[in-house]
Amino acid sequence: MGILEKISEIEKEIARTQKNKGPEPQVGVLKAKLAKYRAQLLEPSKSASSKGEGFDVMKSGDARVALIGFPSVGKSTFLSLMTSTASEAASYEFTTLTCIPGVIEYKGANIQLLDLPGIIEGAAQGKGRGRQVIAVARTADVVIMMLDATKGEVQRSLLEKELESVGIRLNKHKPNIYFKPKKGGGISFNSTVTLTQCSEKLVQLILHEYKIFNAEVLFREDCSPDEFIDVIVGNRVYMPCLYVYNKIDQISMEEVDRLARKPNSVVISCGMKLNLDYLLEMLWEYLALTCIYTKKRGQRPDFTDAIILRKGASVEHVCHRIHRSLASQFKYALVWGTSTKYSPQRVGLTHTMEHEDVIQIVKK
Repeated sequence: MGILEKISEIEKEIARTQKNKGPEPQVGVLKAKLAKYRAQLLEPSKSASSKGEGFDVMKSGDARVALIGFPSVGKSTFLSLMTSTASEAASYEFTTLTCIPGVIEYKGANIQLLDLPGIIEGAAQGKGRGRQVIAVARTADVVIMMLDATKGEVQRSLLEKELESVGIRLNKHKPNIYFKPKKGGGISFNSTVTLTQCSEKLVQLILHEYKIFNAEVLFREDCSPDEFIDVIVGNRVYMPCLYVYNKIDQISMEEVDRLARKPNSVVISCGMKLNLDYLLEMLWEYLALTCIYTKKRGQRPDFTDAIILRKGASVEHVCHRIHRSLASQFKYALVWGTSTKYSPQRVGLTHTMEHEDVIQIVKK
């Protein structure tokens, strides 16, 4: 029996067990087995590594956004509108067969946008070019899930299921569970909250499934068995996702209003160039980038060339971005902007910068 058959069998068994309201520990163990087989499925076989072309695209710019969706939802048209890159667009499916990178220039930042080939159902099992598409999606900072507004919710749930099965968790945070395998001493289990979904027995059964018999486990929030399995496996990617509904010019206003009110969703029309500005604003918010401007002593700030950093970056991060030896020669910095109580304010390396602050660094 191959891995795909085993996965299929376990999925059926989980469905049966949950329907019969069977014992919860049994479902947890089955889910652990399922996660193990799916991990094996994603490991590229040694013989296949030399065949076929991958989608190795050099990471460039200040952030990377992956454009994922079913064939013919408008990904290539969107790339051509947003960047200076022309991706072949046509009304038939599978127009794009490889990964096409483009660059969105917005608020002084260069955002790399990757137009990935259309995903089909069963991509996680390697159908179509699904496995390569999903591997690239894991390296992105944000996923834009392009959906056809005329096709209802079916596309969204299928894509979420495909990404979920390969360890990409959309709009979720990392479970607050402390887990550390040890050399001996058995399994020590504790929790700082009341657990409604997991028990000590279930945690032990899941760990035994992974052949872990000595470990320290501390639940700091009420997590499900799936989330605990994610912590054990340790290779899950948690990333923000924007659900973009395209072709809104082909549906009713009531339907547009309903889709626009859904969380993490934006409605657009690439054909009629509707709402693209708002999508860029939302993308900027999800990427959580900050523009910092530099200033030399006695001169005006340089607003033509911003340093792009992640939200919450400190003065030390700015120093490293300018030159790697600058932090060791740092004396103090003068900062103008919203992060200071008064302008300019004299600050140290740990001061947190905010969007569009101006900084002047003084060396020893």
